[in-house]
Amino acid sequence: MADERDALLANSDLPEIVRKIRARTPARLLVGRAGAAYRTDTHLELREAHAAARDAVRAELNPEQAFGREFVKRWNLFEVRTQARDKDEYLLRPDLGRHFEEESRLELVNRCTRDIDLQIAIGDGLSVSAVAGQVPPLLPLLCEGAKQRHWKLGQIFVIHRCRVGILNEIGTLLSPRVAVLLIGERPGLATSESLSAYMAYRPDNSHTDANRNLISNIHARGLNPEEAAARILNFASQMMQAATSGYLLKEAPQIDRSLPPRQ
Repeated sequence: MADERDALLANSDLPEIVRKIRARTPARLLVGRAGAAYRTDTHLELREAHAAARDAVRAELNPEQAFGREFVKRWNLFEVRTQARDKDEYLLRPDLGRHFEEESRLELVNRCTRDIDLQIAIGDGLSVSAVAGQVPPLLPLLCEGAKQRHWKLGQIFVIHRCRVGILNEIGTLLSPRVAVLLIGERPGLATSESLSAYMAYRPDNSHTDANRNLISNIHARGLNPEEAAARILNFASQMMQAATSGYLLKEAPQIDRSLPPRQ
């Protein structure tokens, strides 16, 4: 979609200075008008972006379709679910997306190792398109970086219809030092494929948003996978060293990659 928009800008009859300004941002600046209305290409682009956003929210995540069968097999991904029974209930009841259904809780306890250094989970969130587009290049970088740091990496799993607060239950069930949730961001009209990484040090049921940190805007026009992986891993190491996360912890540009002592 970004490439198509760039082509529209290049072929536009708008002045060159306007095209240059618009090419530097996905925001719809200086788009021109036809009478009191948007120009036709702007109107059609808005309708396309709105449709993509709706599709991203309403879609159900199928790991093999989103990532490919080989990717699922390589990382031995398995699927768990929250208490939201379908997408409508998920959208109307955010609280249900913060808790695992009982069967999934048991599966996590049986299949995952407790007390590891880094636990990564993949959640559909509000954009399946973001998860499908960004997780395949990002996840291998995160796992390789964790290996280089000699961290114990937990079994990765996929969560259907989840909210950010599910980090608390991940912490309660598995007790990792740092938990990372890769989750689709709420789509906008600039992109429907933006992924976020929410992070917490030893999350538990007492945690709120104030106890979490965030690396956001992982997409083609934002953070690329290499930059995102480096920031996520560095922030995780910083959390381990400080033995905390949240608003009191500010992201440092570079830190020691060695494994800090266990708390």
